[in-house]
Amino acid sequence: MPATPLSALRAVFPPDDLLHGLLDASLVGTGLYQPVFAADGSVVDFTILLFNAEAQRILGQPERPTQTYLQLFPHTQETGVFDFHRRAFESGIPARLDVNYQGDGLDNFFRLSARRVGQGLVVSFTDTSDQTRTAVEDALRDSQRREQAARADAERQRNLLEAVIHQAPVAIGFITGSEQIITSVNPLMATIWGRTPEQVLGLPLLEALPELRGQGFDALVDQVLRTGVPHVGSEMPARLLRHGQLETNYYNFVYQPFYDEAGAVIGVIDVAVEVTDQVRARQLVEESRQELQVLNIQLEAANEDLAAINEEMEAANEEIRANHNELLTAQQALQVLNHDLEARVAAGTRQAQQAQKEAEHQRARLERFFMQAPAAICILDGPELVFELVNPGYQQLFPERQLLGKRILDALPEIAGHAVHETFRHVFETGKTHEEQSLLIPLARPDDGVLEDRYFTFIQQARFDDEGCIDGVLVFAFEVTEQVQARHRAEQAGQEFRTLTDAIPHLVWTATPGGEVDYCNDQWFAYTGSTPSESYGQGWASFYHSYDLPGLQQHWMQAVASGTPYQIQARLRRHDGIYHWFMVRVVALRNARGAVTKWFGTCTDIHEQKGLAEALQLASRKLATTNRDLRAANEKAQHANQELGITNEQLTRINQDLDNFVYTASHDLKQPLHNMAGVFEELKRTATFNDPEAEKLVNMFEVALQQIHSTIHGLSQVVQVERLTEHLPAEPVAVHDLAQNVIQSMQAQASAQKAHFELDFSAVPTLRFARTSLQSILYNLLSNALKYAAPGREPRVRVTTELEPDGAPTLVVQDNGLGLDLERYGTDLFQMFRRFHTHVAGSGMGLYLINRIVQQAGGRIDVESSLGQGTTFRVRLPANALPAA
Repeated sequence: MPATPLSALRAVFPPDDLLHGLLDASLVGTGLYQPVFAADGSVVDFTILLFNAEAQRILGQPERPTQTYLQLFPHTQETGVFDFHRRAFESGIPARLDVNYQGDGLDNFFRLSARRVGQGLVVSFTDTSDQTRTAVEDALRDSQRREQAARADAERQRNLLEAVIHQAPVAIGFITGSEQIITSVNPLMATIWGRTPEQVLGLPLLEALPELRGQGFDALVDQVLRTGVPHVGSEMPARLLRHGQLETNYYNFVYQPFYDEAGAVIGVIDVAVEVTDQVRARQLVEESRQELQVLNIQLEAANEDLAAINEEMEAANEEIRANHNELLTAQQALQVLNHDLEARVAAGTRQAQQAQKEAEHQRARLERFFMQAPAAICILDGPELVFELVNPGYQQLFPERQLLGKRILDALPEIAGHAVHETFRHVFETGKTHEEQSLLIPLARPDDGVLEDRYFTFIQQARFDDEGCIDGVLVFAFEVTEQVQARHRAEQAGQEFRTLTDAIPHLVWTATPGGEVDYCNDQWFAYTGSTPSESYGQGWASFYHSYDLPGLQQHWMQAVASGTPYQIQARLRRHDGIYHWFMVRVVALRNARGAVTKWFGTCTDIHEQKGLAEALQLASRKLATTNRDLRAANEKAQHANQELGITNEQLTRINQDLDNFVYTASHDLKQPLHNMAGVFEELKRTATFNDPEAEKLVNMFEVALQQIHSTIHGLSQVVQVERLTEHLPAEPVAVHDLAQNVIQSMQAQASAQKAHFELDFSAVPTLRFARTSLQSILYNLLSNALKYAAPGREPRVRVTTELEPDGAPTLVVQDNGLGLDLERYGTDLFQMFRRFHTHVAGSGMGLYLINRIVQQAGGRIDVESSLGQGTTFRVRLPANALPAA
């Protein structure tokens, strides 16, 4: 490849000026970023090295900002723009992104392009502030505004729910998990419990309220957690602290289960109303009624006595007159008795009216709670099931429909013939409560009427009038469409997990938080020859060696109790009765609260490694014995080493003398050789040869003379390499420039062969190496690529640099020439005077020479070759050949 056009370009556009000129003249914003790494090597931010003029205008930033990328544009983490930059750098693949960016003082549609260059990231971008927005851009902006509004609305709804709970006119508390932890409580519930919210939050129910032990409330909570069926309590007595003393009060309450995203019961909502005053008022009325009955009996007896007295008066007036004063006294007592009776009846009536008023007040409070409750609640009246009460939560399930006052089939015609309508009728006709979990109900969308699948969990309870007759249906409902869809996705993920575990060679199993194995992959069953019923639960233990099982079970029980992972080696029985050693590894999967939700375990066959380890231990013992024997031999060897050191010194002097001899001999032979060549040329010019064989002899002599000259020259170069390599200074060498110089030196041969050179030194543009030695390496490899080119094919030579994972730079020369038979000649490749293609003249010194240069520098040369396709030389240099940063 001729270098003249590039030289001419550099003469007109100096590289440094050209870069700044391109950036300043660009119509798009351009930034040069350098990554900031965390301790684990991940990219956590970027330093901004440069913004061109257009980038400064678009972003309103200076040419070299002092703040990092995330300090200037923190909103990029939420929008994914920072992840786009990070992925472009880490992957090294050019990437593009269109984004509507609203934040950090910017509000526009941006198009970005990013590409890694060396250890930096080049980013170009344009905005559309001066262009008419497309419908897609407007739609994207509207979508993002709606998303932000939706997030704000979700936050408002969450705050509203919290406010409803804490401001509700009824007592509300949330009890979570099998430990019955109190996770939320409003002031009314805390007052009922005789504590402040801070005193009970985060504690188990019986630990926060120990006075409840033995009263059965914890058992009711556990029943709802296990069955998912709500429990309704009416005028239940409970002994609780009140003003520091235990008091018995009465409550109406509902224990309502609540569910996680997968539809599993995770806790209980306790909604309670204290009805102590009503119960006691009713008890007082009952007592007054009983007292009134007693007084009526007494009055009837008095009347009977009075009648008897009247009869006696008619029979004996004298006696009546005698007893007149007593009669008057009795009448006065009777009047007092009647007055007391009337007063007590009036008091009882007033108390009953007050109790009725309080009951009405509590009913109104309960109705307000229904209207404010986060659950969807409605009341359907009469056999036609007319919506009598619809709270906001229920109305939100059907936002565009009129419900109140309409028959259910008029408001929701899609459910005609559906199971949900049949259950409404069944509850109304039988009075039996009906519950459904995640029932599919297709409902029409309000905008286009298309049916969409929606899932609901609900309870239908009959409502009774004062005479105990059914007059309506009460509904508590939750839409669980998202949870069902999430469960479907989880089931799909579970299926993918099972498929994956069946595809790997390890034995994989899972267990419940309590330690019961509930899944094993196919490899487990294939290895053990067992069935699920034999392996699940605690059945797995029967397949382990009896000697290893106690330790294995101890580790397992400790892990289940503490939640800590472990690994242990144990022998597992194969289906044919043979035991293999396995590495058993167990880890826990935790939820957001840190509780264990699943155990995962793997069993990896290490039987072969175990055998090797035991063999290694045996060998180690034998080695220890051998070492003792060797110590004695070492003492003898030390004496021999001393003698060897003396011999090495003598050999070093001999080698130096040999090098001096070779150098002197090659130097002294050069002049006689030149003289012989001159005499031979003069002989050829002046002599006449009549014998036809003489011409052949002359040519053979000329070839031999050239070979002698090449050999002497090669020997001289070898000695120079040995002498000069240690003394040649290492310096930064621009590999591209040096390669161009080498190619230029063989331009005539390259042009004659129409050779093509491809250079790419972007990975390592500069090497710290002796310039002369690096030039020798390049010259020999490139000249060989031309010398041994394949006939009938234009030579193509690719010269590149690479950076190995361990940080070592590598020079790569790849050609499409004749290639080498490495299986035949691989061991002789770098031998002195060794040649593999004899149809081309050569001394066999080139590869030997560059191999000595590379080895003395601490590197090596790897060769890949195929006959008829070409050869690749990889010159791996030491890490210190990289220039200091």
